[in-house]
This record gives sequence, C-alpha cells and structure tokens, in this order.
Amino acid sequence: MTVQDTTETVTQSSTAVILTDTAAGKVKNLLEQEGRDDLKLRIAVQPGGCSGMRYQLFFDERSLDGDTVLDFSGVKVAVDRMSFPYLGGATIDFVDTIEKQGFTIDNPNAQGSCACGDSFN
Repeated sequence: MTVQDTTETVTQSSTAVILTDTAAGKVKNLLEQEGRDDLKLRIAVQPGGCSGMRYQLFFDERSLDGDTVLDFSGVKVAVDRMSFPYLGGATIDFVDTIEKQGFTIDNPNAQGSCACGDSFN
C-alpha cells in the first residue's frame, strides 16, 4: 500500500464533505470580496476545544500533499489527508437568521460536542 502524495480532485460522494448551495453561494460572495480567484475553502480538524477536536474553515492558496479537493459549483473545497477521515459525510451549511449567522457543520462522525458547539469528539 502506498501513500498518495498528490492532490486529488474528486466529485461529490456520500463519503466526502458536502457543501450546500447556500454555503457555496456565501463562499463565492466572500471570495469576490477578497478579489482573488486562486483561493480554496480549506476545512480542517485540529486538536483543541473543550471536546477534543475543533473545526477550522479558512481560505487557503496552498495545495498540500494528499489534499482532497472537492468542487461545488465552482467553489473549491480542500481537506487535508489527516482531517478527511473525521469529515467524511459532513455537511457544511450557512445559516443567516435573526438568531444566528455563520457556517454550520453537521458531522455524522462526531459522537458528541461541547455546549457552545465549537468542538466535538
């Protein structure tokens, strides 16, 4: 078995991260505000938070070895090889209501989360 050292671009599947149309639209708007078309939305999982793991969403111009890059209506989403197993099947959405505004992550792999919803285990 070998480790893949190249970036892989894949289409949506049931084992990949899912970016809703609403979230993709918000990302497109944010990228337009940045004025750059070379950025991807990077979704990562890092140790931290009160439940043990924390999500990170940020724009990134880098392509890391082993990245999985997904395309959602022209929005590129990158997930590094260490984070991908934690995010398989996760749905990223954007909500904009009077009560809450921001990106949400519904992750079927999370067994629990903290009260503030900022981290999971």
